[in-house]
Amino acid sequence: MKLTLGFSPCPNDTFIFDALVNKKIDTGGLDIEAVLEDVETLNQWALQGKLDITKLSFPAFFRSLSNYCLLHAGSAIGKGVGPLLITDSQQEITDDEVNQASVALPGIHTTANLLFSFAYPEAIEKKFILFSEIENALINKEVDLGVIIHENRFTYQQKGLKKVKDLGEYWEERMELPLPLGGIAINQSVKRSVAMKVNELIRKSLEFAFRNYPVIPDYVKQHSQTMSEDVMRQH
Repeated sequence: MKLTLGFSPCPNDTFIFDALVNKKIDTGGLDIEAVLEDVETLNQWALQGKLDITKLSFPAFFRSLSNYCLLHAGSAIGKGVGPLLITDSQQEITDDEVNQASVALPGIHTTANLLFSFAYPEAIEKKFILFSEIENALINKEVDLGVIIHENRFTYQQKGLKKVKDLGEYWEERMELPLPLGGIAINQSVKRSVAMKVNELIRKSLEFAFRNYPVIPDYVKQHSQTMSEDVMRQH
């Protein structure tokens, strides 16, 4: 049986799914076709019910309940790893200035947008662009501020950019809850017995990855562009 599985090329996701999609574990007759896309594309596809299995942001999941069920394995619930609001200015930025600024975000259905909106409910100008383009949009003066995710939160300072607010930290302080980053969901059209099997395979894939950690699999490196191994491990 063939199933499509969507996830992003970030180290978190490729670390989880490496053993599964590359058959380093016994898949029990399931043929998993990997579809790698940025998180907002996956979110948009989830609203359409496009893939059999998909990684998605939690805000997108709650908008796609008619299409998907959340699996138990593989969800990302984090502490201290949330999106960062950044600027290319070395001046202090006030909350009022943030509310009036143009802000680049990695997608309307992302957790980054949820957390930014939680911290700045009166912000008036959001621009949704590909996550990997946000830093350059700042540097090129296309926007005033940006919200970064994935590996960019570990490397933005190398480009002379400055943190305005840690949106994850703000959420944790106010809500006293971990960050609802993302989960793995399976299409409602997939039989329950198959869904349970997929859940177990994801768990085994993750266990395989942790048994071999801190070795970084080649699959993770292939999709991490120029990221250093230290940044991959922080991720």
